[in-house]
Amino acid sequence: MAAAIFIFKKPAVRTPEFIERQGSLSAGKEWINTKAAIEGLLAKLRTNPDDQKSRLLLAQAYMQEGRVTGNHPYYDGAAMELLEQVLKSEPENFEALCCKASLCLTQHHFAQGLGLAEQARQLNPNSGFVYGLLTDANVEMGHYEEAIKMADKMNAVRPDLAAYARVSYLREIHGDMPGAIQAMDMAVKAGYIGLEQTEWTRVALGHLYEVSGDTARAHGNYLMALAVRPGYAYALAGLGRIAAAGKDYPKAIKLYQQARITVKDYAFADELTDLYRLSGQPAEADKMAKESIDMLADAAKEADDNEQMGHYADRELAYAYLKTNELDKALEHAKIEYERRPDNIDVNETMAWVLYKRGQYPEAQKYMQVARRTGSKNPVLLGRAGLILTKMGKMAEGQALIENSLKTAPYLNAEVEAEGKKLLAAR
Repeated sequence: MAAAIFIFKKPAVRTPEFIERQGSLSAGKEWINTKAAIEGLLAKLRTNPDDQKSRLLLAQAYMQEGRVTGNHPYYDGAAMELLEQVLKSEPENFEALCCKASLCLTQHHFAQGLGLAEQARQLNPNSGFVYGLLTDANVEMGHYEEAIKMADKMNAVRPDLAAYARVSYLREIHGDMPGAIQAMDMAVKAGYIGLEQTEWTRVALGHLYEVSGDTARAHGNYLMALAVRPGYAYALAGLGRIAAAGKDYPKAIKLYQQARITVKDYAFADELTDLYRLSGQPAEADKMAKESIDMLADAAKEADDNEQMGHYADRELAYAYLKTNELDKALEHAKIEYERRPDNIDVNETMAWVLYKRGQYPEAQKYMQVARRTGSKNPVLLGRAGLILTKMGKMAEGQALIENSLKTAPYLNAEVEAEGKKLLAAR
């Protein structure tokens, strides 16, 4: 009697599909080419489920789709699923480790991203990309001296758009605005006109001009980004801020509404909250504030349910709850974020501002001192610092900071403008 032959099949590996783009994002050759590339990779994986190179390329394509569409909940999860499959097969795949680190940073899992980037550096210490990840992770954790070292190494290995942009940010938070603008301009010139990465960088350059008080140059950069990448949401938002600077709130609202239709980004709803209030539409402002909270809360719940994925959004939730005057919830979320990264200057600014709104001025000043330790000249930071100092009885120092803030960019923070003008008028 012949022996029975048993054939064991490998369990099928799930491959997440892509989502068709909608609206203006689906127009043009870029989506046609991107879609064709994604469909080609999916076909390869159907033919050969062990093709880890195609799986990695598909994960990278999905990461970029998340960035372009703003649909991070779907695409980040899909990309992470693919990367885990690659790493299960090839635990020391350098590119997969870098991509996973990048995804963790996108989801605000900064400590995990830093650990993965360090692991990747051990495998390949000559990669400019890994030093970019290490720069970002160290910035977010508040390790600024280490971030500068990593950015220097990145530029030594491969000076390009990404490297110059990181130098720009480090210069900005250390108060060197002319140097930050110079480096971001170099980043724009190093990119290909019209690509998302290049136009994101151009918008970042525009914002640097904004926080320096040069709205004319900011406006020019936003128009250029929109001309070469029609419908680009972040350029529309930039033009919205310029409209707000001129107190043309209906135009600003319209531009932000256009941006929201194109890309899912809670920040657009958050800024619309302020614009509706400034334009005398409190009901619409309340509606937008609730929408912001709902979007952020959904992301936070996903992070609680899944240790590896889901956007940590506690800092953003702290600000969102301030806008609905839910001060206890604002403090709760600010503290959660502070526990994760107590050395980060932005997190300390958040703690300071929440405590200021609660009337806890000495505690607010403690955190604001940490927030200002790098010498940043951001006008919103300076305005908030000034308001806290005046409450601490340091009137001259506080009013000088408020005046500086309002002279540079009063429209960037309506609360600082309103409270600062009251204080200056009372002198």
